[in-house]
Amino acid sequence: MAKAHVSSSHVFFLLFFLFAKINGSESNEEVGVYELKRGDFSVKLTNYGAVVISVILPDKNGKLDDVVLGYDSVKEYKNDSTHFGAIVGRVANRIGGAEFTLNGTKYKLVANDGNNTLHGGPKGFGDVIWTVKSYSKDSHITFTYDSFDGEEGFPGNLSVSATYMLIDANKLALKMEAKALNKATPVNLAQHTYWNLGGHTSGNIFSHNLQLFGSHITPVNKQLIPTGEILSVRGTPYDFLEPRTIGSRFKALPDGYDINYVLDAASPFHLRKAAVVQESVSGRKLELWTSAPGVQFYTSNMLHDEKGKGGFIYKQYAGLCLETQGFPDSVNHPNFPSQIVNPGETYKHTMVYRFTAN
Repeated sequence: MAKAHVSSSHVFFLLFFLFAKINGSESNEEVGVYELKRGDFSVKLTNYGAVVISVILPDKNGKLDDVVLGYDSVKEYKNDSTHFGAIVGRVANRIGGAEFTLNGTKYKLVANDGNNTLHGGPKGFGDVIWTVKSYSKDSHITFTYDSFDGEEGFPGNLSVSATYMLIDANKLALKMEAKALNKATPVNLAQHTYWNLGGHTSGNIFSHNLQLFGSHITPVNKQLIPTGEILSVRGTPYDFLEPRTIGSRFKALPDGYDINYVLDAASPFHLRKAAVVQESVSGRKLELWTSAPGVQFYTSNMLHDEKGKGGFIYKQYAGLCLETQGFPDSVNHPNFPSQIVNPGETYKHTMVYRFTAN
C-alpha cells in the first residue's frame, strides 16, 4: 500500500467535520465537510454550493494526490468567483441579455457577467447552503435545495437534489434532479470542478491529452453568447475527435477554450461518452459519461493568481473544466434542445467519472 503524499490541508479535512454558520446566509442550515472513501480513492465535499473540495487518487506508481483545484476552508468558497467544484444553476452557463420569454411572459434576470447572466446569477446554486438529506461515507451523499419563485429572477418554485455516489473502486457518479412545482422554468445544472490530473499543484494543463466525443460546437460572439449556429469542428482548433494535447493549438486560440460541444448521439437509454483526459507523467486517466446533450470545455482562461489549497497560487490554465450541460442560452434559441421543465415534470442529469492510472 502506497503512502499518501498529501498536504496539511488534506489532513485538516480528513480529521473533522466543520460546522459553521455562513455569515449573511438566509438559510438556517449548517455547513459541513463530508468524505466519501473507498480504498485509496476519496472525495471531499461540502453542502455549501454542493462543492467538490478534493478528489484524491493514486498515480501509476501508487502515489496519492489531489487532482482538483480548490481552497483550504469553506469560508473561501463563499467568496469564490471561480465556481471551484460547485453545482451551478438554476441555469448554468450564460443567458444573453439576462432575460428570456416563456409562455408569453418576459423574465428579467440578475445580470452578473456584463449584461448577461452567468451560472444562475450572482447568487446561483453554487452560492447557497444545501441540506444534507442522506450520507454514508462508503457510498453516497445527497444534497437538496429548494429554490424559490423569483430567485435571481427565475420563475417558479423548484425542488433540487444532487447525489454524489461511489461506484466500484474508481468511479464517481453524480445524479442531479429538479422538479418544477408550480411554474414552467428553465433548468440546466452543471458540475464545475477544475481538474488537473497531474495534481492540483502541478502547473498548467497544456500537456493533458484530450478526446472529446462531440463533432460540433455552438459558436459564440465576443460576449460568449451562442450565435444560434451549430458548426462542425473538423479542420478547426476545436477538433478533439482524435486524442491530442490541449496546448497543441493554443496559438490559434490565444484566449483558450470556453465552448460548448454538441455531444454525438448515444444509444437509447445509455449515457453518452463525453470525454477522455489523460496526463502522461502520472498516468492518470479520466473518462466522462453523461446524459446531457452538451459539454462545456473550459481551460480556466479567467483564472489569475488565485490562492488555493496550502497557499499554492493557481495561475491561468491551471485546470480544465468539462461541464456536461444543456446548450448555453437555450431559452433564447428555439433550435437548441429545450431546457424548460413544466410543473410536475422532473429534470434529470447524470454524470459518471471513471478514473484509472497506468
